[in-house]
Amino acid sequence: MKSDNSIIKEIFKGLVFADVEIKLIESVFHKSIIKKGDILIHPGDTVDSQYYILDGCLRAFHTNKQGKEYTIQFGIKDWWMSDFTAFFSGEKAILTVEALEDSTIYEINRKDKEHLYHQIPKIDRFFRKKLERAFAAFQKRILGGISKSAKERYIDFMATYPEIEKYLKNYHIASFLGITTESLSRIRKEM
Repeated sequence: MKSDNSIIKEIFKGLVFADVEIKLIESVFHKSIIKKGDILIHPGDTVDSQYYILDGCLRAFHTNKQGKEYTIQFGIKDWWMSDFTAFFSGEKAILTVEALEDSTIYEINRKDKEHLYHQIPKIDRFFRKKLERAFAAFQKRILGGISKSAKERYIDFMATYPEIEKYLKNYHIASFLGITTESLSRIRKEM
């Protein structure tokens, strides 16, 4: 990454770094501009990286044996994306991660991330807090999926992703909510 202290401030909001720490961080994050439709992760890949989204929109989804897609996560500005199960477990990827819009991302691999943890302990704490919030959000999503109506899930979706509809096709939203596109249309008409 070329020297751009502002992107480090963007990625690590609230943290202050010494010049030597900035240089180390810059050396391990790699900027990419990906085009709409590009695939970052395919099922079966070895997943060694996580991606910080500076702008654009990504989607992580699973495709079952019958070809039906189940959207697990959308990633927008200031979110992190990967196949986290594969990243943390060392197993092969079960998700596809694709760009829904042209996107600017910053990639960091596992080895470099671990190196940052040891060299700059506040980054370890930063990522631990991010992981705790993500775990809580996924747990809430699971509970909502089994206990809320489709309309309530849609309302929660819109509260979580207020600006995202402009990036998505209806079937993306429906697959995230676990409903058909017809049900999604019906919910929108009711609202």
